[in-house]
This record gives sequence, C-alpha cells and structure tokens, in this order.
Amino acid sequence: MIFKSWLFKNLRYAAPRSRIQCAIGWVLLVFATLVPASFAQTAPAQGARTILVMGDSLSAAYGLSAAQGWVALTADRVNKTQPGWRVVNASISGETTAGGASRIAGELKRNRPAVVVIELGANDGLRGLPLQQTRSNLERMIKLSQAAGAKVLLVGMRMPPNLGRDYTQGFERTFGELSKLHKTAFLPFLLEPIALDRGAFQADNLHPIATAQPKLRDHVWKALSPLLE
Repeated sequence: MIFKSWLFKNLRYAAPRSRIQCAIGWVLLVFATLVPASFAQTAPAQGARTILVMGDSLSAAYGLSAAQGWVALTADRVNKTQPGWRVVNASISGETTAGGASRIAGELKRNRPAVVVIELGANDGLRGLPLQQTRSNLERMIKLSQAAGAKVLLVGMRMPPNLGRDYTQGFERTFGELSKLHKTAFLPFLLEPIALDRGAFQADNLHPIATAQPKLRDHVWKALSPLLE
C-alpha cells in the first residue's frame, strides 16, 4: 500500500520512534482542530457557478498561507481557464466526517454549488472511529449534495497500519464503495503524487509543504475538470 510505504519511509528520516510513537504522531493531527479554517475563494462573478470544497487540514492549507494551498491554486486555475466558475473553500483543520455532515446543509444553502468536493475522513481514521459512522456521514454529504443538484467529487484517503489490517483496508474501501454506489466522480488517494517523498511534507511528516501543493492541485484537477464541462 502506497500510504504504508510512505509512512515508514518518513520514519527512517525522522528520529527513531517505536510503532506506538508513530501512532501518537498521527494522532497529533487531530489536535489541529484548534487551527482556524482558511476560507480561500475567488471573487464571485455575476451568475458564477460554485465549486464547494468540504475538507480538513489537507485542504485548509495547514501550516501555510491560504494562497499556497492546493484549493487556492485550483481557484486560480479556475479563474483563468473556466470563466463562469468560482471556488469556495469551506475546509476546516481537524474536521471529521461528522463535522462535515453537520455543516453540509448550511453550506449548500449558502453557496448553492454546482460541484461539491468532499475531502474528509482522515481525522476519523486517526481517531479510530467506527467505519460505519464514517460511511454514514460521507453518504449523508453525498446525498444532500446530489439532492441539491450538485455533482460530487469524493476524494479518498488511506491510513497507516497501526489500527490493524481490517480497519485500514475497510477504511480505504469505504470511499470507493460510496463513489460507485452513488455514481460520484472519484479520486482514490489525495496524497498519491507525493506519498513516497518525505521531503514533500512539513516537519510533522503529515502536512504537505508549499512546493508540493501544485502536485496536489494537478492530481485533483484530473478528476475535477470533467465536472466543469
């Protein structure tokens, strides 16, 4: 699994840690809930259609300026290449699928998006939350978005192996199964382009650095751009 290989490659470059310490390091991401969200968006044009991004710290440009994150870079590309579209980033560092599910109705009403990008679940996995709970929350977000007339791009995530094979594999399958069931656009793993490159991450070995963000933008763009046609 790419994510597993990436995790252990990171550890070889860091100070020696035990497997338990590895798990603790991952749990630190949960405490990023104290960091406020970066609401990056393009200026709305008259009658512009909206791309709404519902994500966690990976989409909220954690540790960077908002303008450096992949969502803001996507907004710049949209502004230049997709007239009539804008991007609203409603991502919050530390957000769980429960948080996203509780906010989605309000965001849909407020922004009336034509496309919803859902990048949530990592914090569920880090906390070891029940897979069915994560699945139900993501499914609620998908259903409400589609009921509001929006196309959905579901962005998947993978977990390190410390919670066991069954949980790790079940977590990964959740995204693909939901996408297939509800016929959404799908990106299996947000961090795939940089997962094996320790130098692409900040000192916490969790969050991508600024120079890695264009790779994430380009990776997401492959799945997002067809929804804008």
